[in-house]
Amino acid sequence: MQLYHHPYSLDSQKVRLALEEQGIDYTSYHVNPITAKNMDSSFFKINPSAKLPVFQNGSHVIFDTIEIIQYIERIAVVSSGIDDVMPSSREVIEWMHKIQEWNPKFFTLAHIPEKYRLTVTRFIRRVVIARMAETPEMAAAYHRKLREAYETEDKLKNKTVVKQSTEHLVRLLDEIESKLGETSYLAGEEFTMADAVFIPVLARIVLLKLADEYIGSRPNIAEYWILVQQRPSYKKVIGKYFNGWRKHKTLLKTWCFVHIRTLLRRY
Repeated sequence: MQLYHHPYSLDSQKVRLALEEQGIDYTSYHVNPITAKNMDSSFFKINPSAKLPVFQNGSHVIFDTIEIIQYIERIAVVSSGIDDVMPSSREVIEWMHKIQEWNPKFFTLAHIPEKYRLTVTRFIRRVVIARMAETPEMAAAYHRKLREAYETEDKLKNKTVVKQSTEHLVRLLDEIESKLGETSYLAGEEFTMADAVFIPVLARIVLLKLADEYIGSRPNIAEYWILVQQRPSYKKVIGKYFNGWRKHKTLLKTWCFVHIRTLLRRY
């Protein structure tokens, strides 16, 4: 089994948490979307949407995050050989879909300093144009990604789009805050795949330095956040890359790559 992912990708984090929690072995391939590695033709042929993660088991390829997690669960059930081990309950699945309905893209981009965001988006557009020229048979698919990049920039100028994304997140957090007042985890007293899907949302908020506003102001979520950070899966998937000096090292390495390639015009 292969997983194409990257530590920066929120959906990749969800899938990796599921893999670690279920104890599933897999081969890891890093594909950095900030340096536009997801636009390389070798990856683009697998997934023309260029979105992460991509899960591959033999000839079976899955792009949807929830579908990947449910597939992982089925593998874990079969591998266990225990008849009474069951996949996620309806409540867990409902929570997974509810969390997944929030698209973090505009919320995230709106909280990144404009000079950094524009540098990266210009770099990615130039990479797409270069790949389009290198692989003319895939020009139509690359052109769709280029158009999507311009549309994203236009939407970011629309305050309503960012406001709607923020309001969606607030509603989600308020509902979860209420739920965590009743149970230790999202679907009861045991960690489930719903938690694996939610934890990266909190990690993204912390990465954007918005923890006081969105987590600290909600005591049940704040307590939950402390609890889940103790899990080995969190430490391996998220904490390893975004705690302390490692976060700055990871971000600096990526920024230097983009900046140097831009100066050298190597796309």
